[in-house]
Amino acid sequence: MRIPFSAMLGLGLTALMVLAAIFSPLIAPYGLNETVGKVWENPSAQFWLGTDTIGRDIFSRLVYGGAVTIFVALASSALAFSMGAFFGFLAAVRGGWIDTGLSRLVDVMMAVPSLIVALVVLSVLPLTLTTLVLVMGVLDSTRVFRLSRAVAADIAVMDYVEAAKLRGEGQVWIIFREILPNAMSPLVAEFGMRFIFAVLFISTLSFLGLGIQPPLADWGGMVRENKDGLIYGKSAAMVPAIAIAVLAIAVNLVADWVLSRTTSLKGGRNG
Repeated sequence: MRIPFSAMLGLGLTALMVLAAIFSPLIAPYGLNETVGKVWENPSAQFWLGTDTIGRDIFSRLVYGGAVTIFVALASSALAFSMGAFFGFLAAVRGGWIDTGLSRLVDVMMAVPSLIVALVVLSVLPLTLTTLVLVMGVLDSTRVFRLSRAVAADIAVMDYVEAAKLRGEGQVWIIFREILPNAMSPLVAEFGMRFIFAVLFISTLSFLGLGIQPPLADWGGMVRENKDGLIYGKSAAMVPAIAIAVLAIAVNLVADWVLSRTTSLKGGRNG
């Protein structure tokens, strides 16, 4: 199987950023909140990306902030897919009032923009990593529910699913042994998209002051802390913004390849 250059580039960049997040204590030359220089110093041999608004090393904070950003985005995406896929498959298999009730509940949740709901909820709850993961996961599960239900509805009418029902297999067996394996490809592609939306979402919340709280750091919070430097021509706020953009492009390249490969395989089987 030949992997295109764009997918290889996306895989390489994504792997590089994930490894940097995992080994952040070994890579970062300074501590997360250690003041090591003057305010907004330019990049140099000592400070590769310069310093921030109170003299902390931007490269070190970028590495540590990447670990927090990626962890929260991955955890919330995993929660969203666990909830959304399970209830989506359940609605497609059971049908009837369960399908109708779950679908209408999701419609109600999606009627209000996720950012507004998150801002309201987070303004009254303690701003911990657990709270952020739960809020983001539940809100994003509505999108996963719709995709999972649509995919499962097409699979549920296949001959092998009908054969499993005739054998007397239970609904849990049908969901996890018949539907889930055949729905993995579109779900994997969608996971990449949901992960990027989670990165952008947590960065937006942090920029607005309701995301990751000090002493921890994340990329959105770094943009917020250093935005005033743009007035003086300092690029401290641009570095984490570029990191968000690079991660988004890299994961999207991989997701596009997975989706295109899934489409081509379906076309080949249909042909």
